[in-house]
Amino acid sequence: TRSARRRRVCLVPRRSHSHRPTSCNMSDDEMEDYGFEYSDDEDDGDDEEADIENQYYNSKALVEAGNHAGALAGFAQVVSMEPEQGEWGFKSLKQIVKLHFSSGAREEMMRSYRTLLSYVKSSVTKNKSEKTINSILNCVGASDDATLLREFYQTTLLTLKEAKNDRLWFKTNLKLCKMFFEQKDFTRVSRISAELYAFCQTEHGGVDQKKGTQLLEVYAIEIQVFTETKNNKKLKQLYHKALAVTSAIPHPYILGTIRECGGKMHMADRNFPQAASDFFESFKNYDEAGQPRRVQSLKYMVLANMLMQSDVNPFDAQEARPFRTDPEVVAMTSLVSAYQKNDVTQFELLLKKHESAIMADPFVAEYVNDLLKNIRTQVLIAVIKPYTRVKISFIATELKIDKKDVQDLLVSLILNGKILAKIDQVKDVLETTTTSPSDANAEGAPKDVYQGLEGWANAIQTQLGNHFMQI
Repeated sequence: TRSARRRRVCLVPRRSHSHRPTSCNMSDDEMEDYGFEYSDDEDDGDDEEADIENQYYNSKALVEAGNHAGALAGFAQVVSMEPEQGEWGFKSLKQIVKLHFSSGAREEMMRSYRTLLSYVKSSVTKNKSEKTINSILNCVGASDDATLLREFYQTTLLTLKEAKNDRLWFKTNLKLCKMFFEQKDFTRVSRISAELYAFCQTEHGGVDQKKGTQLLEVYAIEIQVFTETKNNKKLKQLYHKALAVTSAIPHPYILGTIRECGGKMHMADRNFPQAASDFFESFKNYDEAGQPRRVQSLKYMVLANMLMQSDVNPFDAQEARPFRTDPEVVAMTSLVSAYQKNDVTQFELLLKKHESAIMADPFVAEYVNDLLKNIRTQVLIAVIKPYTRVKISFIATELKIDKKDVQDLLVSLILNGKILAKIDQVKDVLETTTTSPSDANAEGAPKDVYQGLEGWANAIQTQLGNHFMQI
C-alpha cells in the first residue's frame, strides 16, 4: 500500500528556568528544557488521498486479474471518494470508459465519457487531458459501429471547443474525417476538411507556416478522396501543393499516402516511370512507419516497372530485397521473370495460378490487360520478323489467342508505326515491308507521312472488313 503517514519529530519547549546549570551533568528536569518529544501526527488529508490512491491501484489489479465487474465497482468508488474532481477520479473514469467499451456497454460508456470530459476544463492539466483523450480515441476508434463513433467524436469536439484545446480538436476532427472517408461519405469529408483548412490559415487567409504538418495531413485525406473518385484534375493540383510544402515534419505514413496516390495518378496518365518512382517513395515511407501498406506499394512499383517495359529488376533495390519472398509479393516477382523473358505462356499460367493474389486487388487487376497486351505485342513482333507474308491464323496459334485479338493488336501496331505492314482481309494474311520503322524514319519525313497514311488506310479497311463480315 501507498501510505501518506509520516512519523514527525517536534521540538517542544517545556519550561523556562531562571538559572542555568553550572555542571555538564544535567538533571532529568533540566533535560526537559531541551528534550525532544516524538509524536504520531496523522495528516487526515494525506491519509484520505492515500486511501483513494490505494483504491485505484487495487481496482487496476482486478482488471489485470480479469475481474472486470469488481474493477468497475472499485473505480466508481474512487470517483465517489474524491471530495472534488481530481486526478484519481479522472484516471478511474478513463478505465471505466475502456471497460464499458470492451464489454459492449455503449450507453454506460458514453455516460462515463461525458463525466470524464467534465474534468477537462479545470480539474486536470491540459497535457494529462490530451494524453487520456487521445488514448480513449485510439481505443474506441477501432470500433466498426458508425453511430457510436459519430456520437463519440462529436461529443469530444464540443468539449474541446469549449476548453479551447485546438491541437486535440484538430486531431479529433481528423479522425472523424477518416471515419467518413472509410464510409465513402465524401460530402462530410469535404465539409470537415474545410474547417481543418481554416485552422491551418492565418488571420489574413494565407497558409500558417507553423501548421505545415497539419496542412499535409488534410491534404493526405483530400488526395485520397480525389483518388477514390478518380478526379485527376483536382488530384494533380493538390498533389503538387502537397509536395511544395516545406515547413513540415510529417509522419512517414502521411508522406507514404501522398506518394501512393501520386503513383496512381501517374498510372492513370500512363506516365509509368514517374508512377514507379512515386510508388517506391511510398514504399520507403510506409516501411519507415512500419505500415503493412508498404507491401502494397511495392506490388504497385513492380506493376509500373513492367508497364514501362523496364529491364531493371525492382527487387535489386536494397530496401525492396528483404520483401522478395513475402507471400503477397511472390506472385508479382514470378510475373516479372516471365514478363522480361517475353514468355507469354508462362505469364498467363502464372496469372491463373496467382489469380486470387493478383486479381483481388482492383488496382492491379485494372492493368493486367495492359500487361498482357505488352507481352503479346513483343511476342507478335518476334513472330512476324522473319516473314514478309504471314497467316493471321498462324500468329493466333503462336500467341494462343483468337484471330480477332490478333487483328486488334496488328491494327494498334500499324497505327503506332511499330510495324510497317498491311492486312489482307480476304486472304487473312499480314503483309510486311522489308523496311523497318527505324529505317523509314531515317529516310525523311515525307515518306513517313505517306506510310502513316497508308497504315491508317489499311487499318480502316481492316476494321470495315470486320464489320461487313459480322453483318
